Amino acid sequence: MSPVRTIPSIDQQLAKARRKDSVTMAERSEANAKDATQSFSKDKLAPFASHTNPQSKPGVTFAAQDKLPKLPIPDLEATCKKYMAALDPLQTAREHADTERAVHEFLRSEGPELQEKLKQYATGQSSYIEQFWYDSYLNFDNPVVLNLNPFFLLEDDPTPARNNQVTRAASLVVSALSFVRAVRKEELPPDTIRGQPLDMYQYSRMFGTARIPTDNGCQIGQDSNAKHIVVLCRGQFYWFDVIDDNHDLVMTEKDVTLNLQVIVDDAMQTPVHEAAKGALGVLSTENRKIWSGLRDLMSKDEGSNNSDCLNIVDSALFILCLDWSEPQSGADLCMNMLCGTSEIERGVQIGTCTNRWYDKLQIIVCKNGSAGINFEHTGVDGHTVLRFASDVYTDTILRFARSINGQAPSLWASTSPDPSKRDPASFGDVSTTPHKLEWDMVPELSTALRFAETRLADLIQQNEFQTLEFMQYGKNFITSMGFSPDAFVQMAFQAAYYGMYGRLESCYEPAMTKSYFHGRTEAIRPVTPESVEFVRTFWAENPPARKIETLRKACERHTAITKECAKAQGLDRHLYALMCLWQRQVDGEDSSDGGASRNGGGGGGGDGASTNGYSSPVSERDPGNFGSSLPSPNRSSMLSDGEGEGDEGEDGASRPPSSRSSPPRNHHHQPTLPALFADPGWDKLNNTILSTSNCGNPSLRQFGFGPSSAEGFGIGYIIKDGSVSICASSKHRQTKRYIDALESYFLEMRKLLRVTRRRGTSEAGGGKGTSKAREAEERRGVKSRGRVIAAAGGGGGGGEGTAGKREEAAGGEVSAGGSDDDELGGYGFFDAGMLLQALKAKDEGPDRPSETVVRRREVGKKLRLMEY
Repeated sequence: MSPVRTIPSIDQQLAKARRKDSVTMAERSEANAKDATQSFSKDKLAPFASHTNPQSKPGVTFAAQDKLPKLPIPDLEATCKKYMAALDPLQTAREHADTERAVHEFLRSEGPELQEKLKQYATGQSSYIEQFWYDSYLNFDNPVVLNLNPFFLLEDDPTPARNNQVTRAASLVVSALSFVRAVRKEELPPDTIRGQPLDMYQYSRMFGTARIPTDNGCQIGQDSNAKHIVVLCRGQFYWFDVIDDNHDLVMTEKDVTLNLQVIVDDAMQTPVHEAAKGALGVLSTENRKIWSGLRDLMSKDEGSNNSDCLNIVDSALFILCLDWSEPQSGADLCMNMLCGTSEIERGVQIGTCTNRWYDKLQIIVCKNGSAGINFEHTGVDGHTVLRFASDVYTDTILRFARSINGQAPSLWASTSPDPSKRDPASFGDVSTTPHKLEWDMVPELSTALRFAETRLADLIQQNEFQTLEFMQYGKNFITSMGFSPDAFVQMAFQAAYYGMYGRLESCYEPAMTKSYFHGRTEAIRPVTPESVEFVRTFWAENPPARKIETLRKACERHTAITKECAKAQGLDRHLYALMCLWQRQVDGEDSSDGGASRNGGGGGGGDGASTNGYSSPVSERDPGNFGSSLPSPNRSSMLSDGEGEGDEGEDGASRPPSSRSSPPRNHHHQPTLPALFADPGWDKLNNTILSTSNCGNPSLRQFGFGPSSAEGFGIGYIIKDGSVSICASSKHRQTKRYIDALESYFLEMRKLLRVTRRRGTSEAGGGKGTSKAREAEERRGVKSRGRVIAAAGGGGGGGEGTAGKREEAAGGEVSAGGSDDDELGGYGFFDAGMLLQALKAKDEGPDRPSETVVRRREVGKKLRLMEY
């Protein structure tokens, strides 16, 4: 096939433009990065393109890239102490003693040597973890669907007229293209936290990008000049150009709507049972080695259309999936966005699972206008895609507002000229008429498609999804009670699990580290001695004040760990990098100076390019090709032993799949695995049972991913001002019961907080969105004229006070001695004492639980527009 063209990374492009200034470049620091961004005035937000004009200087989007501090390598002893602390509540006394011995042995032997090698290696890399991260994702062999790709479910469009499929899809496409334009022209303002700019590298890797399987692991290919999108409808593929060479839109929203309607009508002409037999998108759900072989099979015959068709799909800006289903429940919507539906009719798969291409960014729109995003996770984290989803959703609203009032604001620094008013000659070489891709279905391909579909159907049936949209309170109420919202919800996950199983398991939540150059995430370990003390206290017959006191301590500890991880001072990434470095050393890939990249080079001069097509550019950022095609010589050394979703986190980003287990042993040579990684504690910590992630804002209804392990839950959650949205997945591990336990916990905790709150403190006081006039009224002591009406939800802000499934009886506060059994389902206070006694009995004893450009104009059959 004709490969997707590869380009230098954005860092290499900027380095080329700045080579003359490199000697005097400012030192990397948070302060210099902040200054670089704040130095841009409005008149300096003019568009430019560094990849076409080497003399230009970067716009605001990447202005701080050269100033961001590099990801620090933590102190080895500090990391080992945190590792033992993270395992302490998960182990018995005997197990923990074994882990302590293993850690001390590691510190005496291989540890310090590996630490020095890691420091040497990092001098020639953008980040000490980045290349290992990419390798772990791209060498993942199992299907990416349900294992790696997360999803976002967007809120419905607030304008009812847009909540039908074609209109909603056209609106989302136009807004997405405006975002693409802002990124390519470098007008997109950088992400910031309290004025501090964050790394923007991932945005240069979102569009025109595809994960391409090979016999030696996957590669990432990208066409930086992609101008078209691919539309999937009933498993059939269509494409048309949407932007010109200057990244300006060449179609109005009305034009896009017309194209999409033509595509839907054309797709409907093929009976669904016939279309299913040629729905090649299902092949992207196969095992990666099998998928690689099938791609070779598709394009082996000379004169075949398949090579050109594959290139059209791979190089598209993104995929638009127009589904024919109308999921009604939250769980069904989430399932549709994550893996599609499986529906067999007359022995043929007609579900939406065949209407996907999981190797790329996908926008999915159902027949009723419900929309979501499914994204390939290697190069982008959830925080990055969340910005994309939020800006797209916001732009759809603002464009509607401008149709009413032309003075309404725009989200973008500049906008494309109105395509309807442009000279047609100014569009250049574009083809806006939709074309249908016509694949050559050789017999082997038809057989492979059938088997791929049955395996996908199996995978879908092995997983279940449940959602909770808790409307009684949210961030405002939680913060008014003095808690961190994220820590508060994390304790809920542990308490609900403990109430069901009487134990705590390994739990994972990522913290974003994008304040550093090429930063991704660090792992938060939420299970602590303080959280163990809280859940045991909560499930025992203790006074409300005692329960709240232990909750507060657990939340404070969680917040402290989160802050450490956000400063890249966690334990997981550091230890994982040391393990990967040891594995390279075993495989003979480590050069004498410890700084070589996998494809040669050494010290700081290595280009850091990945052998599987994702590069980690060096600090000096010498120009080089982004998509290396060299094979990975020791791919098996980095594979995960089982399936598992990359655990999502506060930014929705995941850890490398391979970090969940020890590296596979080399069968020809049996090296001695370092004691820390050979200890069972390493596997226990990395066998994530509660894989959690906090990612979202009001533009999203739900967010989620598959479970990390067969025994665990995948939990995506969004904390809004007045509500909490949770999507839980598992391989049929009583997911509905767990969701019900979470809801009961939230309701019970509200009662406890009301009982124990300080006299005179308003529940809504201090929260964002609280009425200041009401606070002033309370301070003045205004004379009451009539009976004060209490809010049903008891909390201020957002959706608090909304009627729920279990409303409290009239009469206000619940007394400390009141019976709350009905609020806690099967594990109310009536049997909490018996549960505690059983747990105490269990604890007695010595052990405590503690490329070539392809002309695309004639690729595919041109559709007729005259009827429209």
